[in-house]
Amino acid sequence: MLRNSKYYPWVVVALLWVVALLNYLDRQMLSTMREAMLVDIVELQTAEAFGMLMAIFLYIYGFMSPVAGAIADRVNRKWLIVISLFVWSAVTYAMGVVDNYNHLLVLRAIMGVSEALYIPAGLALIADYHTGKTRSLAIGIHMTGLYMGQALGGFGATVAAAYGWHTAFHWFGIAGIMYAFILSVLLYEKKQEELTTEGEKSASKIPFLKGLLSLFSMVAFWVILFYFAAPSLPGWATKNWLPTLFADNLNIPMAEAGPLSTITIAASSFFGVIIGGVLSDRWVLKNIRGRVYTSAIGLFLTIPSLILLGMGHTFIAVVGAAVLFGIGFGMFDANNMPILCQFVPRRLRATAYGFMNMVGVFAGAGVTQLLGKFKDDGHFGSGFTMLAVVVAIALVLQLMTLRPKVVDCVD
Repeated sequence: MLRNSKYYPWVVVALLWVVALLNYLDRQMLSTMREAMLVDIVELQTAEAFGMLMAIFLYIYGFMSPVAGAIADRVNRKWLIVISLFVWSAVTYAMGVVDNYNHLLVLRAIMGVSEALYIPAGLALIADYHTGKTRSLAIGIHMTGLYMGQALGGFGATVAAAYGWHTAFHWFGIAGIMYAFILSVLLYEKKQEELTTEGEKSASKIPFLKGLLSLFSMVAFWVILFYFAAPSLPGWATKNWLPTLFADNLNIPMAEAGPLSTITIAASSFFGVIIGGVLSDRWVLKNIRGRVYTSAIGLFLTIPSLILLGMGHTFIAVVGAAVLFGIGFGMFDANNMPILCQFVPRRLRATAYGFMNMVGVFAGAGVTQLLGKFKDDGHFGSGFTMLAVVVAIALVLQLMTLRPKVVDCVD
């Protein structure tokens, strides 16, 4: 039986890799389709209105993330993942039906609710199947699904130009609905007896308020929240605005800028998470702060890349900066949940990651709207450059304060 195979932990990563791809593809394809859609939806002619359409998803997604994490720590995560995938895919299909800006806002809000349910549950499930020497690599490989979804989302403009933006939403929505049925057959929850001893089973679920008190009494958790939120500013900025930055700075059409920017970031991030995962898993066996140091190296690489992204106007400068950012952010991204696992026991990890996701997403929502205003005012590149300062502060704080004592925290 597949579930009992020694390779099944990696099958879980493969299954959830596709879900991660669809999670980002469905949300990000909108970022390159503004020009195709503004013909039918005139409100999208202003960058600020488009920024609001992107940001409402982030605000709802952020508010729901702690709730989603708490739910994931208390219910069967397989079915939570399957249902959330089905709902956001149905919403993606519906976005190809409407021709009204307000209706799009409502659908983006619903997508925010359904997509928020996935990440805490998915990462916690992978962390349960992968402990010790494979955790960062497994998380990192899963993260490449997000990057691939971001890259394929860049083709939204290409598909919209060839077949119409309604068709683009329809195709990707149907793909997700079909995969939800496949996932319902092949994905399994980690067996409870493999996670806890008999004496621990009765206490496997911590009351919500007690769990919150436990989390927020940890100084390390407050630091993790900030160091996760700060890099989320440029992280979400590149997800939502990099195609526009490429189009402006390189003077190319969006149909070319979308795929070029998203593929560049996705490919480089892929190498980043693999490098960061392998390095972290080996380093932590020799030095308990190995994951922290690996993450710090990644953050350091994003600082010069953000400056180049904002100031560069040649192909080599802009694309080179995007490559450097992708590698650095990938190294950082692969180690967030593994670092969290060094401070937080498994029964609270989805809840904890839900709060991390919330602060990161709120930071992303704010920067998405802010960069829309920078764009309208003609200072788009300067906005990207300023983000390097925030990342530098987070890097210093991370190195000074995060000092784990174990590889895998237990109750």
